[in-house]
Amino acid sequence: MDDSERKETGVLPEPPPPNKEDLRAWLLVLGAFFLFFNVWGLTFAFGSFQSFYSLSYLTSIGASAISWIGTVQSFLLIVCGIVTGPLFDLGHYRAMIFVGCTLSVLGMMMLSLADEYYQIFLSQGICMGIGFGLLYVPSLALLSRSFARKRAVALGVATSGAPAGGIIYTLMFEQLLPKVQFAWTVRIMAFVMLVLYIAASFLLLWKTPNPNNNTQSRNTPRRTTSQLLDKRALIDPPFWSFTCSNFFLYLGYMTPYYYIPTYAETYLHTSRSLGLYILIISQAASILGRVFTTAVAHHYGSMIPWIFCGSVSGVLCLAWISVDSLVGFILYAAFYGAISGALVPLPPSVFPHVCPDPAALGTWLGMAQSISSVATLCGPPIAGALAEIGARGSADLNFANIQLFSGVVMISGAAMLMGLWYLLRKMRDKKGLF
Repeated sequence: MDDSERKETGVLPEPPPPNKEDLRAWLLVLGAFFLFFNVWGLTFAFGSFQSFYSLSYLTSIGASAISWIGTVQSFLLIVCGIVTGPLFDLGHYRAMIFVGCTLSVLGMMMLSLADEYYQIFLSQGICMGIGFGLLYVPSLALLSRSFARKRAVALGVATSGAPAGGIIYTLMFEQLLPKVQFAWTVRIMAFVMLVLYIAASFLLLWKTPNPNNNTQSRNTPRRTTSQLLDKRALIDPPFWSFTCSNFFLYLGYMTPYYYIPTYAETYLHTSRSLGLYILIISQAASILGRVFTTAVAHHYGSMIPWIFCGSVSGVLCLAWISVDSLVGFILYAAFYGAISGALVPLPPSVFPHVCPDPAALGTWLGMAQSISSVATLCGPPIAGALAEIGARGSADLNFANIQLFSGVVMISGAAMLMGLWYLLRKMRDKKGLF
């Protein structure tokens, strides 16, 4: 289809292919792995903090209020993309890496000094959340631009750092807490963060060119720092279809991870350590699920695996209602981790098909993720509030409401992905599997 035909049919031109996928590109994947090890690893490990705060450290604070700490962190992690995406397109990636790493380590150090709810909220929720937000979306955009044929595989390997970090940080928290208490446990975790950030910064910034140099169209005026939104996205149906689908999937995605340890302790009456180990099992399964699913996506496209994983994740949340044994719960946690883990790398793998202008990829991705981030802010607290209906305290939560809420919203998001698939085929002229 030539340019005149595309103009008549409303189909936007295909973006130019990214740079050659050489060793340098795969070193970026390794650097992003270390980065996501910290950024999402500590987010996934919040289940251990949630359990500790609820049952030992902040016993007078409700489960819903405590979950706001983790959800605000997750919200800022993603919503900052509305600013960091355009800054990435303008070539400010290096500055964001430096400031983001500094803020998140500083927040962790301040957490070690906190003993009141508001102090924990400010350090772990706000400071770390902003630091993570300066790192996440720009790094996704960098990887998306660096790969064409193996984009899904690269994103799958890089984002597998998230559950790997969740496992290590959860184990560190569990093993160090009874030996050195909360303050030094958090400080040691902060030192590990710092070492990984140094390695990630070297790999991501070493000989990395200005990301906008190769994608700025000659006919497109250079963007300025005042242009944080691209109006083309606001009237683009595929953009809104992607964003709404991702919103509903994110609304239920993180909730099980927050409540796995608490469910094991309060409903199945396990020890605190066993509850955390079940969370670790779920995160370990997530690594395998991400790598396997993105390998499938490399051969058969990302849309079908994304729809499948979103649907099955929702069904698993509903199936959780019938789980009343320890063995059954361990199996549920493992299957949920393996299937839902793909919901992180697959959306950014699909997104280059949504955004027609590679020079605006960071901006569009930041806009989409910032809207979806509202779901990560609201999801677990809504679930926590629902769990407190009819409950007699933090040790007697109504988990059926959590399970129903997560399952219904995730299945709804997966159903919306069918509409996105149709729009991409019709408006972006996508054929076959993509």
